[in-house]
Amino acid sequence: MEKNTELPFTLSVIMQRVPMNNRWQPFQWKPLEILADTPDAKIHQLMSGDGEQRWLFPGFSATLHVDETPGYFLNLSSETPCWFVMWRMEEVDGVELAVPKSVSLSYDEAARQIDGGEQVDILPLSTDVAAWLAEYTQQYFRYEGKKPRKRPSFEGGEGVQKMAIAEASVNRKTH
Repeated sequence: MEKNTELPFTLSVIMQRVPMNNRWQPFQWKPLEILADTPDAKIHQLMSGDGEQRWLFPGFSATLHVDETPGYFLNLSSETPCWFVMWRMEEVDGVELAVPKSVSLSYDEAARQIDGGEQVDILPLSTDVAAWLAEYTQQYFRYEGKKPRKRPSFEGGEGVQKMAIAEASVNRKTH
């Protein structure tokens, strides 16, 4: 596999709006399914009834990058490997919809999006895509061990001076 490789087909995300018995939130949006795109697919409503709606959003790709392999490894190591779907509420043709913006396989990328205030939901990964992801991850993932702990700089003055003295005494003993 190439270092940056793409799933050999594009994806569609089906978003579902379900009614809720809640006075502050009358309905909830969530991704329902990810499937292979069909030719000339476009955004359209799949169904509507009893307050429920389903919308199809096509045109997503799944591209793997070497620098995301730790995130792929974490995803594959979980109990249920999954897709991460980042979405936002937007108006489409006068209708407010939950519009998917990206689809990822990296746990780390999803965590960064959540930390940035984005809405990210998960869907289970098919065994075929999980096998493809595992093959890529096995080829490129390298465990780098724990990163060295940074020394605290928040102590200031006396704390920094104590660390400098301690470090100097250790250096004298080793030389």
